[in-house]
Amino acid sequence: MSDRQYGIVPPDFQRTHDGVDILKAIIAGKAPNPPIAKTLNFHLVEAREGFVAFEGEPTEAIYNPVGTVHGGFAATLLDSALACAIWSTVKAGDGSTTVELKLNMVRPIVKELGVLRAEGRIIHRGRSLATAEGDLKDRAGKLYAHATTTCMIFPMKG
Repeated sequence: MSDRQYGIVPPDFQRTHDGVDILKAIIAGKAPNPPIAKTLNFHLVEAREGFVAFEGEPTEAIYNPVGTVHGGFAATLLDSALACAIWSTVKAGDGSTTVELKLNMVRPIVKELGVLRAEGRIIHRGRSLATAEGDLKDRAGKLYAHATTTCMIFPMKG
């Protein structure tokens, strides 16, 4: 979609909307997509409390020297999906950030695969820490990577 806007969600918007509402605003085009989404050609496509999905299409521009997509592509999609699954549970004025990401690549990714989907799901939500899990699959449901994360939840400053 060429009409997507990219940037940082304004802090005032973050202070007055809970996480799932911000994610839904990004999907609806009422809040900007993160700049990394433009750089790596992926976008948020689904969000509800405790669940988020991103879709991205690998290109040769992100290949490593051996002719496959750099592992950072899968890591970024999964970090985004898992962290946003957690962010979907925060109240207005709170933020979250990844403190640990564990990624398993199970097969190589190449541009010919087309669109891949990263899904993230909450495992546990505490007061200040949360965990999530997720996977990266092609349209046929074949698994390419899976991951777990721990995120810190905190009140925003200012």
